[in-house]
Amino acid sequence: MATGEVHSQCAGYTLPVPNVQSLATSLDKSSQIPERYVRPEAEVNVIVRTSEIELPVIDLAKLIHPEFSKEEAAKLHLTCQEWSFFQLVNHGVPEELIEGLKANTVEFFNKPLEEKMVYKQDNDGTLQGYGQAFVLSEEQKLDWSDMFYVMTRPVALRNMKFWPTSPSAFRDNIDRYSLELTKVASCLWLYIATNLGVAPEVFAQLFKDHPQGMRFNYYPPCPEADKVIGISPHSDATVFSILLQINDVQGLQIRKDGEWIAVSALPNALIVNLGDITEVLSNGIYKSIEHRVLINTEHPRITLVAFHGPHNSVMLQPLPEVVRDGKLNYGSMSYQEFMKALFNKKLEGKSIIEKLKL
Repeated sequence: MATGEVHSQCAGYTLPVPNVQSLATSLDKSSQIPERYVRPEAEVNVIVRTSEIELPVIDLAKLIHPEFSKEEAAKLHLTCQEWSFFQLVNHGVPEELIEGLKANTVEFFNKPLEEKMVYKQDNDGTLQGYGQAFVLSEEQKLDWSDMFYVMTRPVALRNMKFWPTSPSAFRDNIDRYSLELTKVASCLWLYIATNLGVAPEVFAQLFKDHPQGMRFNYYPPCPEADKVIGISPHSDATVFSILLQINDVQGLQIRKDGEWIAVSALPNALIVNLGDITEVLSNGIYKSIEHRVLINTEHPRITLVAFHGPHNSVMLQPLPEVVRDGKLNYGSMSYQEFMKALFNKKLEGKSIIEKLKL
């Protein structure tokens, strides 16, 4: 996963692979899935902690309320230190917009393949459009999912040929949702900066133009769900990512304290996870966290993830304000170099950020 303006310049190419939704439709309960989707690490699907948990919940209305802000900001700081994942409630995104976007997304993925392929990826290096990502070789094991990706901000970088004209409200709802999330992101940046002892205007400069991309994910059901992975374990190469669960099918898992834990999403909450860039900027005070998606045998899982990143010109390195006793835990790398490194390899844990550790 990735985000931001740099996509137009540094994103990598991905090899075309079969449409997973169509493949899943052709299978019955006695079918065997193609070998490329059988994951040799299938045994990692065994979760040590099998019960679903609720992530910590941050209330945005309390965060901005003078009476409750201090307490909620302290809760946010602890959550970012201990979890890096949280559910955001009372976020202010209109419910009618969320419901409309959910309906549009379901309708889009339910369209015949030939209609969706009107928006197929050009393989021009931006990853925009309908298809897959991070497929770099003919031998590579594949994720059990399809995706549709568009760059949403800065607005000047939008390529509208990838924005569906059907459903008729889809474009407008993507645009409105993008704007609403910039408001949410700006608010979170303010309090994260304050918690780290960084002046808010420093963060504002890092994230000017609000670089943002949106990835719509479709994880089809699979008769051999225990042999496939919806998306490989990885951390996000972002400042943070904001996930909206389109339907009520669970499957998201996070890796905490060496265990894979199933996450139970609250209705219409936004799930926020801190990315690799936040880990570097904070000098490891906050850390990104690996996550993955497992597959349901009967029902598809559908999600929308908005990736929020820094401005294209940013140099990734710990901010001076967070460096304790002169100890740097990470080296420096331009954001463009970071994104090139990301897209030149398959999704694989936290392999990119590990290279920056000192």
